[in-house]
Amino acid sequence: MAKYIVITGGVLSSVGKGTVAASIGMLLKRRDIKITVVKVDPYINVDAGTMNPYMHGEVFVTEDGSETDLDLGHYERFIGINVTKYNNITAGKVYFEVINKERRGEYLGQTVQIIPHVTREIISMIKKAGEVNNADVVIVEIGGTVGDIESLPFLEAVRQMRLEEEGNLIFVHVALAPYMKVTGELKTKPLQHSVQELRRIGIQPDIIIVRSEVSLDPESKNKIALFTNVKQSLIFSSYDVSTPYEVPLILEGQGLSSKILNLLGLPDGAVKLDDWESFVSSLKDGEKEVNIVLIGKYTKLKDTYMSIREALLHAGAFLHVKPKLMWVESTDIENNDDKLREIMKTADGVIVLPGFGARGTEGKIKAINYVRENDIPFLGICFGFQLAVVEFARNVLGLKDANSTEINPSTPDPVITLLDDQNRATQVGGTMRLGSQKIILKEGSLANKIYGTNIITERHRHRFEVNPKYVDSIQKAGLVISGVSENGLVEFIELPGKRFFIATQAHPEFKSRPMNPSPIYVSFLKASMRDQ
Repeated sequence: MAKYIVITGGVLSSVGKGTVAASIGMLLKRRDIKITVVKVDPYINVDAGTMNPYMHGEVFVTEDGSETDLDLGHYERFIGINVTKYNNITAGKVYFEVINKERRGEYLGQTVQIIPHVTREIISMIKKAGEVNNADVVIVEIGGTVGDIESLPFLEAVRQMRLEEEGNLIFVHVALAPYMKVTGELKTKPLQHSVQELRRIGIQPDIIIVRSEVSLDPESKNKIALFTNVKQSLIFSSYDVSTPYEVPLILEGQGLSSKILNLLGLPDGAVKLDDWESFVSSLKDGEKEVNIVLIGKYTKLKDTYMSIREALLHAGAFLHVKPKLMWVESTDIENNDDKLREIMKTADGVIVLPGFGARGTEGKIKAINYVRENDIPFLGICFGFQLAVVEFARNVLGLKDANSTEINPSTPDPVITLLDDQNRATQVGGTMRLGSQKIILKEGSLANKIYGTNIITERHRHRFEVNPKYVDSIQKAGLVISGVSENGLVEFIELPGKRFFIATQAHPEFKSRPMNPSPIYVSFLKASMRDQ
């Protein structure tokens, strides 16, 4: 029988529930407990795939092709697991399933209501995730903040689960305690109110994790214990640190995982964290800085490119260097050549980031042209890969109006065009080429050397491809197609004779892990080190 750890959040959103869930999962997995983690999102969208990044950050893509909340990336990176479509539950999924069941007559004769029908569906989905992943412990992160109207059905569902899973389910509440610098004290009243709201709907937390700028002092801990009915020994401090990867070390130093195991009636055991400690030290103590320019159209919200940022950090720790990231909005350099040149003067390497739509594309193309002509190490990801083909077609092949049909549907030279099966798509959500795909690498190519094998798998998220009609002319002009899918789609391109010029239709960052960094990000960062 599976055990459950339900994580709720209080005071404000983005309080760090995802990092706490991932940290607990990592600490338990290292005790040989089989873990899975479920993210519950109260929005009505069926998945995160149709949302603007400014609304919800990165869309994380799983091996099975699900477009999910970015917290699932935390889970995979920290715990070292691959999650599936069952690991992200949204209000949209729940209501969609309930309505379908009603239409099929499964509730025949009943008035379908939030309680019990919606809450039972939520419970069923949580348990299904545990069963599919054969988990000993299922960690459930409830999105949003206690008090949000959208979260109420989910909180009611886990309240009911607690009654059904007596002794097998605990609640961990993560809430902010603001630090008043003027007086030098933590204010616990907002946290107290968030717990009161939880208790009002029938949930008493077993453990409280206090998020704050500074470590929790004994007086504040005593006050929290008194007003929340939680023992001091079950109140933990998660204070600000330089990297989220330090959080599990902080929590383990306070004995969190042992307390959780005790509450769940599971045997405790030693946990080895030497490699994790070394990784965190490498993140902090890189021997030198490498200036990486990242060019995209959503750079004002760094969470849009979270997995790419993390992949660079993993690669930096592996190489004992510190990637210094400079985020550039592609629209800012579109009509400003002086600014482009100024930015590139300090660039040790350049990544052109993923994205959709016409806005900012000319800025990206200009940047690719600059790095190609000035031999600055370059990595193009997804849309960056497609625009590298456009730039080459324009400035090497001489097809001045070459473009993607996504940007200009009437371009005379559509070097990037819609995938054949996309013409038959009748819906937007969940219809892209998604998830893990096999790629065959060209023997002796840079891609082949990077990965050390001829066949790899990487995750994808795209609707457009390199137009097969232009493949021969592109190759004759010197652009090497170094990776293709099983059905012939171009997956990797590269330019020989350059320090490092490679781009991929895939998203290798989704598979990068702290102690197992993505090979292409390691190679890019190494090539960007000026003394190499």
